[in-house]
Amino acid sequence: MYLPRRFEVLLVLGLLFGGFMVSAGSQKTKRLAAGVWGGPHVSIDVGSQSARVEYDCAHGTIEGPLVIDEEGKFTWRGTFTPERGGPVRQGDSAREQPATYSGEINGSTMTLQLKIGEDTENFTLEKDKPGKLVKCK
Repeated sequence: MYLPRRFEVLLVLGLLFGGFMVSAGSQKTKRLAAGVWGGPHVSIDVGSQSARVEYDCAHGTIEGPLVIDEEGKFTWRGTFTPERGGPVRQGDSAREQPATYSGEINGSTMTLQLKIGEDTENFTLEKDKPGKLVKCK
């Protein structure tokens, strides 16, 4: 009779501890709502499963869904493709590169850091405002 009772106590303690560890290790996240974010030299059009990013002389994509944590912070993977003005030459292919989009959303303001390789560039965007782009075409 002593062994089964001890086993029950250990089982209950194990379940309680395991449940605590799972809840302590998990962060609450939410999806970024569809819509437009814009700022100087950048515009992001967020859809239900991805986003399209436009810059003055480039464009990119972020495959989603785009998720932010409970503090508004995010890190998303995507692409960055530089553009250039003038006609596109025959046989010229886009130079799509992997990119990391990270930052934070505070209210209706997004701070965005674009990282391509070792290079980074920072942007500030506002929700529901168009980007101020000067396309190089």
